[in-house]
Amino acid sequence: MARLALPSDAEMTQAQREACGEAISGLRGRVPAPMIAWIRNPELARRAQRLGELLRYQTTLEPRLSELAILVCARHWTSHYEWTAHKREGLKAGMDPNVVAAIAARRPPALRDAREQAVYDVAGTLLATGRVPEALHRRGTEALGERGMVELVGLLGYYSLVALTLNAFEIGLPEAAAPELADPDLA
Repeated sequence: MARLALPSDAEMTQAQREACGEAISGLRGRVPAPMIAWIRNPELARRAQRLGELLRYQTTLEPRLSELAILVCARHWTSHYEWTAHKREGLKAGMDPNVVAAIAARRPPALRDAREQAVYDVAGTLLATGRVPEALHRRGTEALGERGMVELVGLLGYYSLVALTLNAFEIGLPEAAAPELADPDLA
């Protein structure tokens, strides 16, 4: 059960209502799940959700690539809610269900092109080590361009913030618990 709930409209401050209103009137059309926690600091909520909107919908990375990166991030952090939401979005964006299953099982997936491979390799390496070796950086830049690489790193940073927020406050659990992400160390 979630450790925090979105305050009711009557319980919110004017700044909190404005931040939620901004999210609802934006590209998502709703208050994103991590805002349930972030709203305790309305300016954090406002800025974080706007950054997420930019990184999710307004980059040079096509949706299947963004969703691939988000799923690698969700798997890295074993973020059930993030996984559940973005598995659905990834499949809608054209991701191969076998790729999604391989990521869930922590197996290298069979990817369709150099752009997907670059996203997967950069995301996995950066999340695991905090670095991108020179050869991988070159390959990623060749496949995605400099702007695409910067956007990918931003996307991973943002969705790490999302995953950690969702995990820390158990937002979306148990209803969004993804059995394919079972973590025996946490059982």
